Amino acid sequence: MTLEERFGERVSVSTSFGESTVDVGPADWIEVLTFLRDSGHTFFDWLTGVDDPPDGFFVVAHVYDPDSCERVLVRTRVPRADPRLPTAVGVYRGANWHERETYEMFGVLFDGHPYLVPLLLPDGFEGHPLRKDFILAARVAKPWPGAKEPGESGHGSPSRRRTLPPGVPADWGTPDA
Repeated sequence: MTLEERFGERVSVSTSFGESTVDVGPADWIEVLTFLRDSGHTFFDWLTGVDDPPDGFFVVAHVYDPDSCERVLVRTRVPRADPRLPTAVGVYRGANWHERETYEMFGVLFDGHPYLVPLLLPDGFEGHPLRKDFILAARVAKPWPGAKEPGESGHGSPSRRRTLPPGVPADWGTPDA
């Protein structure tokens, strides 16, 4: 039985460069992953988030069938206002670490996760650094090494007007500071 036969219009399957991508709603996330696991996609490769402003995030999982060498990318979209999804740890134990990282970096909550705590960032870190609206303060606090624009090396033509990096508020100072 194929995904289309099993789930009908609840999934959308596309193929690109010989690999399948399955788009599914959050309500069917676990059921689709379970179906793929039971149909031979026993190797869980990775899971991550993709910020897709302004409305939400994609959560993407990559699974593999070692017998047929078939790869499948499963993705779902969660809203920015309440980014939550059921945990896939009960389907693929390897999802544990990946869901913790996605929670920490994007702020996506995985309901039912056994240990959803920060994994990589220091204690007390605020925000989710892989969101596109996260301000990269290091670009303001420490100048980028080397010449970035024509004329910044001290010789040659004059430089263009200097601007703040994208996403940095104007009141954080000038780029020359």
